[in-house]
Formats: sequence, structure tokens, C-alpha cells
Amino acid sequence: METIKLELDEKNRGAFNLYVDGKKLGEMTVSLKDAVLTVYHTGVEPEAEGKGYAKLLLNEMTAYVRANGMQIIPLCPYVHAQFKKHPEAYLDIWKK
Repeated sequence: METIKLELDEKNRGAFNLYVDGKKLGEMTVSLKDAVLTVYHTGVEPEAEGKGYAKLLLNEMTAYVRANGMQIIPLCPYVHAQFKKHPEAYLDIWKK
């Protein structure tokens, strides 16, 4: 069973962390400032690649942003590529 948790430090830096059966297998590192979430990196452990976990992280992150009325700066190559590939799905939250 997959669980994704947003875990932030006192400076609002951290990650959406993906856990499978209690083991951390992926993360999307982010920072929050005002109403903007900046995404820096998405990574999945080698043994978990090819299972759609990066997409799960992306979906969780975008749902969080929408629920909180925020915008995204996609510095992460994976997130930026998804935004460019499917701009219609992200125009409402993409801070250009």
C-alpha cells in the first residue's frame, strides 16, 4: 500500500515522501513560500522504478496545490516535462 506524506521543516522546506509498506521509496522535494510551491527534484529508488510512483507524487503534489489555492514553479526536470507535455492539465497552477 502506497502512502504519500508532505513532510516540511520549520522553514517550509521538505518533500512529498512516498512510502510503500512503511519503506520510503520516493520523494518530491519542495519548498513553500507565500502561495507558491517550488518543486526541485523527483526521485524514486531504483527497485521502485517503472511502477508509476513519480506520477503518484505529481498527482498528490498538484492536488495539494489546488486544494490550498497555490501556484507551482516546476524547477524539477520531471515536473517541468509533464507540465510542458500536458499544459492544459496544469495551466491553472503553473506559475510562469
